[in-house]
Amino acid sequence: MSDLLKNIDARTRLAGTNKLEILLFTLGTDQRTGRRETFGINVFKVREVMRTPQITAAPEMPSSVEGMVSLRGVLVPVVDLAKYVGIGSDSPRDIMIVTEYNGHTQGFLVEAVDTILRLDWSQMRVPPEMLTANMGGLVTAVTELQGNKLVMMLDVEKVLSETTRYDDAFLFKDIEAIEDGATHTVFFADDSSVARKQITQTLDILGVRHVGSVNGRAAWEELKKVAAHADATGRKVKDMVSLVLTDVEMPEMDGYILTKHIKSDPRFEGVPVIMHSSLSGMSNQQLGKSVGVDEYVPKFEPQRLAQTLRRLLKRDHAAKE
Repeated sequence: MSDLLKNIDARTRLAGTNKLEILLFTLGTDQRTGRRETFGINVFKVREVMRTPQITAAPEMPSSVEGMVSLRGVLVPVVDLAKYVGIGSDSPRDIMIVTEYNGHTQGFLVEAVDTILRLDWSQMRVPPEMLTANMGGLVTAVTELQGNKLVMMLDVEKVLSETTRYDDAFLFKDIEAIEDGATHTVFFADDSSVARKQITQTLDILGVRHVGSVNGRAAWEELKKVAAHADATGRKVKDMVSLVLTDVEMPEMDGYILTKHIKSDPRFEGVPVIMHSSLSGMSNQQLGKSVGVDEYVPKFEPQRLAQTLRRLLKRDHAAKE
């Protein structure tokens, strides 16, 4: 398994090309359907794959959290994904995928890992509404492989949010409304329902109008409509779109390509782009800068996001005066 991920650092070169690599894994046979489904997780978020070490039970944990393991002196929570998804499989979960994103490390118990698959984000599709409902919003994207094999991408941010069970109200307590907030409109794109909810809450507290999309392609289609309307009415896009906030990982079009489209289109001159991602490593930030991103803000830090929005929107307001 170490060979499977030994070249993970080199994979950062895929960012910005609208390509990704996903680690395929299974959770066992779903007793409800009799099928063994295939899931995927972005390799960028995988730190290592290992045999499951001894797990120490911890009190007052959600039922899908098996306990904690010690990895190099650090206690890491371990989530049984089969229990979390509700598969109810009797298959042993002897493999643990250790994931790390946005400063959090956790282990996911799985039945088996398969291979690493390289894809274009355009091959990843928004899941059908029926699948989204059946999986409780856990799947952010799907793709079909040869042999009619469906791969479902997990919303790891949702898993983290629902297995930590903490009150995040304190994250928003010091955010205050922007005096001229109602004059601004922010477009944002994110495939995670948890992230979209937090972005919306932040913008609502700031008093800023907003338009949300579930991926980069949907956001770009909306932005092109705004640009066409601006052309038809003799206005500038920057007077209609104050700022664009984008995730990195999204089906159909990732945040790098969305940013490239915006920054290469002269109609969007003066519209700043904030990259908002759980992929907070320096390499990802540098790639964001290389495609023209104005700012980079890690996810799940509403106060930092609010401060950045306030500064950029204030600058935008001053430029219009």
